[in-house]
Amino acid sequence: MSKFWNSNTLTLKPYVPGEQPKDKTTFIKLNTNENPYPPSPFVMEQIKNFNLGDLRLYPNPEGAKIKGAVSEYYGVSYDEVFVGNGSDEVLALLFKAFFDNNTLIAFPDVTYSFYPVYCSLYGIPYTEVPVNEDFSIDLSSYPKEARGIIFANPNAPTGLYIKVEDIERLLKDRPDTLIIVDEAYVDFGAQSCVPLIKKYDNLLVVQTLSKSRSLAGLRIGFAIGNKDLIEGINRVKNSFNSYPLDTIAQIAAEAAIKDRDYFESVKAKIMKTRDWTMESLKVLGVEVTPSLTNFIFARIPGIPGPIAQVRLKQEGILVRNFNSPRISDWIRITVGTDEDMKAVVEAIKRIMTENA
Repeated sequence: MSKFWNSNTLTLKPYVPGEQPKDKTTFIKLNTNENPYPPSPFVMEQIKNFNLGDLRLYPNPEGAKIKGAVSEYYGVSYDEVFVGNGSDEVLALLFKAFFDNNTLIAFPDVTYSFYPVYCSLYGIPYTEVPVNEDFSIDLSSYPKEARGIIFANPNAPTGLYIKVEDIERLLKDRPDTLIIVDEAYVDFGAQSCVPLIKKYDNLLVVQTLSKSRSLAGLRIGFAIGNKDLIEGINRVKNSFNSYPLDTIAQIAAEAAIKDRDYFESVKAKIMKTRDWTMESLKVLGVEVTPSLTNFIFARIPGIPGPIAQVRLKQEGILVRNFNSPRISDWIRITVGTDEDMKAVVEAIKRIMTENA
């Protein structure tokens, strides 16, 4: 602890990412929701053909190629897109752009654990609204005084999905509340809220290329909303870091978005493997939520979550357990290849047999 830390730094409880082992070949790594398949061949080709001498130049400050590709893909205008260094940075910037110590924001008590970290960092008051016993989110229970509401859809780590019509009802009922929908996992069977931005000026949708497009290592995220909201985020970004995305990341992102056939084929494989794994775990008596993500939220009967995580690591499989009372007995398992998930099912079967 440094004597130069300020009071805010002293009290911060930073986000804790999933374990990144030094020797990744030792484990089947299913703890950070990475895509088991490589990026599009078009991405690799574009990077391979890049003139490395151009690295002496600054990248485009707006991420113009990505903005153009996103606007074309979703049928929105260029000015309705913001790109940043991963969706985490995008979220951090919009928290700063739209909320302060006078604005209450609300989010579920079981959701992405970075949200309270941003609030603590910026001194934003917040309230955590309990999810239902089945982990579903009741949007009607959010406090009327909240200036902002944010949730992941599908939610993390539960994998549960809120229908777009339910979110639209919230947008209609709360025109003076900024609704932020974090769609990091939307591509694995859910429906995006992006089309609603044409009708509602109080909606921001945030997405990432880390999951469905296999670009976690390049850190690319974006937000879509009306141009006034996007301009607000840009004002903060340009007061902090006017060149957030490097040139290679911009080239790769554009290629990944444009290669729709590869994108569709990869997500279809992951969804098929996910569904097989969920059914196989249910046969064993494991409780799983109806996930529409690239991960499975599971509870092994009779085995506490922290112990299940340790036992699976002993089996050579990394999964995630969260230190939160309501979900401490659950583990989150990223969907890997068919071979990875067969190994998971067999390992859990052995663990349950040993515990019987």
